Amino acid sequence: MTAPYYQDDLVTLYHGDCLEVTEWLAADALVLDPPYGVDYKSGKQREGLAASILNDKDTSVRDSVLTLWGNRPALVFGSWKIPRPDGTKTRLIWDTLRANGMGDLSIPWKPSDQEIYVLGPGPWQGKRTNNVISIAPVQSTAKNGRLHPHQKPLRLMDELISKTLGTVADATAGAGSALVSASRLGRKSIGVELDERYCEKIAKRLQQQTFNLEDIA
Repeated sequence: MTAPYYQDDLVTLYHGDCLEVTEWLAADALVLDPPYGVDYKSGKQREGLAASILNDKDTSVRDSVLTLWGNRPALVFGSWKIPRPDGTKTRLIWDTLRANGMGDLSIPWKPSDQEIYVLGPGPWQGKRTNNVISIAPVQSTAKNGRLHPHQKPLRLMDELISKTLGTVADATAGAGSALVSASRLGRKSIGVELDERYCEKIAKRLQQQTFNLEDIA
C-alpha cells in the first residue's frame, strides 16, 4: 500500500502514477480531468505556469483510467477534437462565458466552451438541471492565482460533485480542484497526481481550505 502524500479527515492524496497507485478505485464516483489528448502547448509567456501537460499526446491515460474504473458513475472532462470515451451517456457543456482562448483565427468564431462526459449508471443526486453550466474559468495567469493549465474553477467542481454520491475520486488531480471542492462540500475524496510539484500545491490548497473552515467555525 502506498503512503499518502497528504491526508486529513476528508482528503487522501497520493503522489504517483494512477495506473499503479490504485487506491482511488475504492471511491464511489470519479470526477476526472485527464490529459485531453490535444497535445496542449501554450504560445504565451506565462511566468510560473507550465506551458504543457504531461501525457497529453493522446487519450491513453484517460482510457486506461476508465477501463480500471469500469461501469460506475464518472464525470470526465474532454475536448470535441478528440473521440469521446466509450460508454458516454451524454455530455455537459461548460460555458466559459466567452473566455477560452483564441482558437482558429481563420474563422469568425472563438471557442467559449468545454465538454464534460457523463458515464456509468449512477446513482446521481440533486435537482435536475440543464446540461449547460455557465461559470467563468480560473484567471489565466499564475500571478492571479492560477496553478495549472487545466485548472478548473471550484464553483464548477461544486456543481458537478454535488450531483454525485459517496467518496469522490480524481485519478489525475492536477491543481486539486476536485479534492478542494469535495472537502468544502463535506465529502471524502481520494486523489492521485503524477507530478510532485502539483502535489505540493494541492496540499497547500487543502491546508488553506482547512484553515478557512476552522476560521469560519
